[in-house]
Amino acid sequence: MHYTKTAISLHWLVALMLFGMFAFGLYMVELPLSPQKLKYYSYHKWAGVTVFLLVLVRLAWRIAHRPPELPAGMNPLQIRLAKGGHHLLYLLMVLAPLSGWLMSSAKGFQTVWFGVLPLPDLLPKDEALGEALLWVHRVLNWFFMLVVAGHVIAALKHQFVDRDGLMSRMLPFRGD
Repeated sequence: MHYTKTAISLHWLVALMLFGMFAFGLYMVELPLSPQKLKYYSYHKWAGVTVFLLVLVRLAWRIAHRPPELPAGMNPLQIRLAKGGHHLLYLLMVLAPLSGWLMSSAKGFQTVWFGVLPLPDLLPKDEALGEALLWVHRVLNWFFMLVVAGHVIAALKHQFVDRDGLMSRMLPFRGD
């Protein structure tokens, strides 16, 4: 059994956006203060809100559509790790962009989605809290990338060591 086309599409779209945003975030924070850097921060926030909304759609889809069963040969520890890892990924997919929105609010920079739709500040302006949330945002994103690396390694193990077809369930072009 495979994931639905919607689940597969959301998985890869969110994954690509998150990797792109992580790399872009690393790039933009090293730039000197300039109008271009401020524009990049706006783009990053637009993408963050978009990812946040896509993740909510993905969560709703996951709740409404049961994922395929894990391979029968997996031991109970692997099953617990797989389920726990997926729960952690979903949690981080929500917390990482939310922490950025909270940070932006606390720093006094309103998020205006695509430069058109002003989103409410989630916190009042508080520079100390904004700096603390900057640290939280960075730590969450680095931890998220670590968990993603574990997810990728586990998928590759199932594909090339266990050869149990687990990874093929989420591939967009399976040829079936």
